[in-house]
Amino acid sequence: MPMRAINSEDLGPTLGMYSHAMVAPGGDIVVVAGQVGIDPAGRLGADIGAQTKLAYANIERVLRAAGCGMANVIRFQTFLVRAGDIDGFMRARREVFPVYYPEEIYPPNTILVVSRLVQPELLVEIEAMAVRPARPPRPSGERRSAARGRAKSGSNGSSGRSPRARRR
Repeated sequence: MPMRAINSEDLGPTLGMYSHAMVAPGGDIVVVAGQVGIDPAGRLGADIGAQTKLAYANIERVLRAAGCGMANVIRFQTFLVRAGDIDGFMRARREVFPVYYPEEIYPPNTILVVSRLVQPELLVEIEAMAVRPARPPRPSGERRSAARGRAKSGSNGSSGRSPRARRR
């Protein structure tokens, strides 16, 4: 089952590129710490647009490392240090979201304006939550075959741990 955006007709249309809610199939939750507008070489983006694009690119890098991608995001939380940067932030999203969300199904997003971030030159920080799809279970025959193979070879596969500990 793919992720599904929920938009309540009782609320009317959203005010931007987000959904009221997202329903995700079972899997592992991936919580991405707030990412900022600094590239992998440590260079800071020049303005709110550049920093926003870098923050999203950094989120994508973290998600890839976790075995998923932007399509698996179920929630963003955005922190801006200046209310006047909301328009620039939205412009940057309009530029990158068609790449990340070509079907125009956007995760929920909350924008908060805060007094400052961890470093004063940072203008935006974006957190993400994603659901990595569950891996399909191995057919039960595979486990039995592996166990029979160990028994035939004379090895019980024991490593001094209980069978339950070995499976983890």
